[in-house]
Amino acid sequence: MDLFRRWAAGSSSAQSPTDRGTYELVGQPVTGSSRRIVANDAFKDTVPESEDFDGNAVNNPVGDGPTEEELRTLRKVADRLPWAAFLVAIVELCERFTYYGISGPFQNYISNSYHDPSGLPGAIGLDQKGATALTNFFQFWCYVTPILGAVIADSFLGKYWTIYYFSIIYAVGVLILFLTSLPIAIENGYALGGLVAAMIVIGLGTGGIKSNVSPMIAEQCITTKQFVRTTSRGERVIVDPALTIQRIYMVFYMCINIGSLSSILTTNMELHIGFWSAYLLCFFTFLAGFATLIIGKENYIMHPPKGSVIPQALRVCWIGLKNRSLDAAKPEYLHTTPGTRLNVPWDGVFVEEVRRALSACKVFLFFPVYWLVQGQMVNNLVSQAGQMQLHGIPNDVMSNIDPLTIIVFIPLCDRFLYPALRKAGIAFKPITRMFAGFVFAAAAMAYAAFVQRAIYNAGPCYTAPLACDAGKLPEGRYRPNEVHVAAQVPAFLFIGLSEIFAAVTGLEYAFTQAPASMKSFIMSMFLLTTAFGAVMGGIISPLAVDPTLLWMYIGLAMVALVAGVFFWRTFKHLNDFEDS
Repeated sequence: MDLFRRWAAGSSSAQSPTDRGTYELVGQPVTGSSRRIVANDAFKDTVPESEDFDGNAVNNPVGDGPTEEELRTLRKVADRLPWAAFLVAIVELCERFTYYGISGPFQNYISNSYHDPSGLPGAIGLDQKGATALTNFFQFWCYVTPILGAVIADSFLGKYWTIYYFSIIYAVGVLILFLTSLPIAIENGYALGGLVAAMIVIGLGTGGIKSNVSPMIAEQCITTKQFVRTTSRGERVIVDPALTIQRIYMVFYMCINIGSLSSILTTNMELHIGFWSAYLLCFFTFLAGFATLIIGKENYIMHPPKGSVIPQALRVCWIGLKNRSLDAAKPEYLHTTPGTRLNVPWDGVFVEEVRRALSACKVFLFFPVYWLVQGQMVNNLVSQAGQMQLHGIPNDVMSNIDPLTIIVFIPLCDRFLYPALRKAGIAFKPITRMFAGFVFAAAAMAYAAFVQRAIYNAGPCYTAPLACDAGKLPEGRYRPNEVHVAAQVPAFLFIGLSEIFAAVTGLEYAFTQAPASMKSFIMSMFLLTTAFGAVMGGIISPLAVDPTLLWMYIGLAMVALVAGVFFWRTFKHLNDFEDS
């Protein structure tokens, strides 16, 4: 953990508590009853004050903004992350531990029957198509409900209290899943009903958490403008808030993937103990995250809700749609144009904020295709592994190669790749990074097609894995085709790399492009693209049968690549506006 803190601490110095003061809104002094936190003060005890990310000591406080000459010549670095950001990350880590811990075994839990002839663990017995459809429904539901959580947070409760109350709902859902996964419940036919009920309740709970924890962690960073520093080695550097936000979301996403490794534990527990033990572990882990949320309450920067911002934004959009221009929603237009004399509660600045939010949402339009591809990791690729020689490895443990890839490569990108590109004058800006994510996603599906072809070319069952007389064993189980499961590894490696470039940057873009009054709502719009990806996954689920799986993977690779190319051609000009 100490090593992790040192990496995440960033490329700038520690400051005394008086260097920047305490803050309510980003970059503004605290007023009223807002929660207070001294930037970096709590962090002093864990990271030596003389050390930054590059190993350079920084010995002076915040300086002036950079000049044009300094912008051209000085190296840009990220600021240190405040301790409150790590508290939020721990909450998210525990929630993701729970989410992936329960969903990791879902494919086996749903597709295989109790005491299944294949020898794989199971409970319900709906086959691969049924399991894929249900897991896609769960994913869809989990990424639709963030809209509700965002509206409640932005308009009524604020982010912290929305996370608090929806965490209670989440815990109830996990408890339902645990109780109905007990052997006595499965034997009496309660598993399917309990699963559906748990999916609905958990999905509602995660919606209130996901849309708010992502912007909440970035709001713990109080620096909004570039400034110049001099390191102890005499190097003058520019501390760039954009790089700080980039680092925050890389740390955040790495914590998500550390949490997702829970499926290694839960898939082994399902195999050797039972599904109930896996879900009980997840329940207690979630309670630990909830306790962290409560204990850390006094440390968070908490922004008050803004009131009915979302309805106002929708009204602005409606007026703009009717008049084919958002400028028509500005008060000066409404007050002076005949027939449109409306008294509205917003000003021209708010209309420009809505315009900015809509611009961000346009970028998200291609992401359902990306999430469709990424979603194969938790359903069809799990079943693909089950058709291969496992050598004692649970088939659903293979998907953990994806988070391991992310955990390894995020620090490498942050420490080596991105600084090297900046030093070489190569601008690897958000739109470019997201395009790279689409390319890696396409590569993952192309490789999955290669593996599926290898499976179909191998005995004993060839194009009918686990379903032919030649592969039937005396005890009633079926022998998988003669392909080692290790052949799957590159597919998960490519998916992991794609997430670093597409998913992490998408979170960063949703936060930085959203106006302050709509952070949670715009984040929920980005998360909603995952729901549409799940819908698309449900549409193609009839193709998830042998022997059409090969063509399904080929089709997904082509769709991802084409979507990536169109994404780049449509939005590459937005890279030019990033510095401003």
